[in-house]
Formats: sequence, structure tokens, C-alpha cells
Amino acid sequence: MPWKNMQVQEQRVEFVVRALRGSEPLSRLCAEFGISRPTGYCWLARYREGGVAAIEERSRRPHESPTRTGAELETQVVALRKKYPDWGARKLAVLLAREGIGLPSSTVHRVLLRHGLVRDQDRHKPAMQRFERDHPNELWQMDFKGPKNWPKSSTALSVLDDHSRYVVALRATASPEGRLVQQHLIQAFEDCGLPQAMLMDHGVPWWNHQSFGGSTQLSLWLMRQGIRLYFSGIRHPQTQGKVERFHGSMERALDCRGVPADDHQQWLDEFRREHNHIRPHEALGMQTPASRWQPSPCPYNPNPPAWQYPEDAWTLKVDNHGTIDIREQPYRISKALIGERVRILAVEQRFLVYYCNTLIREIDPATRSSAIIGHYVAASPPCP
Repeated sequence: MPWKNMQVQEQRVEFVVRALRGSEPLSRLCAEFGISRPTGYCWLARYREGGVAAIEERSRRPHESPTRTGAELETQVVALRKKYPDWGARKLAVLLAREGIGLPSSTVHRVLLRHGLVRDQDRHKPAMQRFERDHPNELWQMDFKGPKNWPKSSTALSVLDDHSRYVVALRATASPEGRLVQQHLIQAFEDCGLPQAMLMDHGVPWWNHQSFGGSTQLSLWLMRQGIRLYFSGIRHPQTQGKVERFHGSMERALDCRGVPADDHQQWLDEFRREHNHIRPHEALGMQTPASRWQPSPCPYNPNPPAWQYPEDAWTLKVDNHGTIDIREQPYRISKALIGERVRILAVEQRFLVYYCNTLIREIDPATRSSAIIGHYVAASPPCP
């Protein structure tokens, strides 16, 4: 089973859970996940030491850098930066090349970082390795966009299929309100079926920064539909690269063709049709998104039945304080889940808490802590 780039930590969680159950030979499990046994033992040791957070992807940067740029060259880079404080590494590298100093822009950038010459607002985590889901409707990316010159009374809600770049929905929305977004999503689900998962940022209306658990009524509604939710890194739009690039195309179209005077939705409908059925896409081998997409076989149910956990699953009801009790010790989960049942999965000394098929928290009795798990590592519990 090859590691999907977007799901590395999700699959590590599943590997650790199954390995620590001890019901499968470790060698066979490692073969299934496409890793070596030493790697498997490494992840088990990390999990025992620090839980889910400890099995995150780690930097491969070497501890020592024998080829690190010399002090004299670093001094020249720093001097140029101070002379041109608004120039980035690429421009500085060109200026150095004119003086006969051939330094890659990546090296110049590392020098600037070492000397604290990159502002916080210019810092970005390295983008995740580019990924693409194997089939349509495995993942939909969703985001709001208020293009430049676009009327301030309206914003655009975009929903895009990761595999095909097919725009499932493009709706003018008066405000990022959960009720309005839900109406647009219901229409998309009725027309296109349900995706397996959705990816969005930490913005309203699908994330609540004031809530202990971050969940909103909209995100819980999506979970109850059986959709896994993934959230991109904070201030890291690269995670949603496909929908961001789509927004860039829409921005350029507005600049060249002009902003619609009144019927904003008609303009969006026409642009969506052009994007899906006419415009060739380089990442698709110059095919159109419509040629790579098909509706989901999973239909939308406006009244989904209560989520059914496995019969032998350990479940608890979230009380009126948004907590659950495990071994007479209360742990905060989320007030948004009051009255709901969650599944508890014991993994050695820790407990993983699932709502529907999404991992939402990790409990460590040793420290009496209940840590929220970013939904980009949401993992479905292994079948019993």
C-alpha cells in the first residue's frame, strides 16, 4: 500500500493502532504499508514516547552541513539584503551572479533565514509534496474567494475535485455563513453525490477558533454524512494548491474580461462551464476536468441515520459540559458534541477519540491531557 502524500500521518496512525493491537504479524503489516520493519519499529517507539504528534513527518535536514556557505559569502549576501531590504532571494541571487558569485536562490534564502532577515509574514512552511487523489470524489477542496474588484457584497464559494480539478460548485454567497454554505453544499451533493473527504482551511464557517474543539455545526453535519474532514495548516494556503490555482485563474479572467455589473452568479456559472468543459489543463495532459470526472456513487441523504459504530466498539456519550469520563477522570472533548456518542480506541496507555469516522482527540491519562487532532490526520479506525 503506497503512502499517499496527503495521508502520510493518517496512515501512520492506522499502522500504529493495528500494530499495537498485536493481532497481525508486524512483518506482514509493514509489507502492507510499504515500509521496512526498522521504520515500523521507529514509529511504534515514537508513538509510545509522544503519541500522535510524535509520528508527524519530520525534517530530513542533516544535523551537520559540511558544504555550508562560507562566512565571506554570507557577509556579501547579508550586505545586499540590507541594501535592498525588499528584495527576495531570487533577485539577490541575480545581483550576486552579476558580480560573478553563483549562489542558488535557495542557498541565499537559507542565509537570510540564518541571519533573521526574513520577516514573519514572509515565512512559509515548505509546501507539502504535490499530491493527487487516484479517483474522482476521493477529496474535494473548498474555499472562499473574494477576487479583486469583485463586489464587496458577494464572495465566491468554490468546491473543486482534487483528482480531476472539476469545479463541483461555484456559488456567489452573501457571507461566509454556515447556513448559506450548507445550502450550496446540499445542492452540490444532490447533483454530484458525496465525496469521501473534504479539505478546507481554518476559516469560518467550518472552523470555530472560539470553540475548545474547533468544530462548528457545519463541520459536524459533514461528519455525520460520513465525510472525513481535513484542515490545511494555518496560514499555509499551499495545502489547498488546486483550489488556490483555480482562484488565480478566475482572478486573471476578471482582470481581462471585466467584472460583471450585476448578475454575478451568471458570470460564475459561465466561468465554471468553461473551466470544466472547454479549458485544457496542463496538469491533466491538456485534457479538460470534465473528461476526468464522474459523479460519486454515494448519494446524499438529507436525514442520515445515527452513525453506527461497530457492535463491540467502546463508545461514550459527551455530557452537558462537553466532556467524557474515562476511568473516573473527566476529559474535555467539545461542547459542540454535547449529547453525541464518540468512539474510544485504547492504544496502549493512550486513548484515541473518534466522532463518526474522524479522529478528533487524543487523550493521555499520564498527563490528564486531551489534545485536539488536526483533521488533516483524521484516520478511520481500523475494522474490528
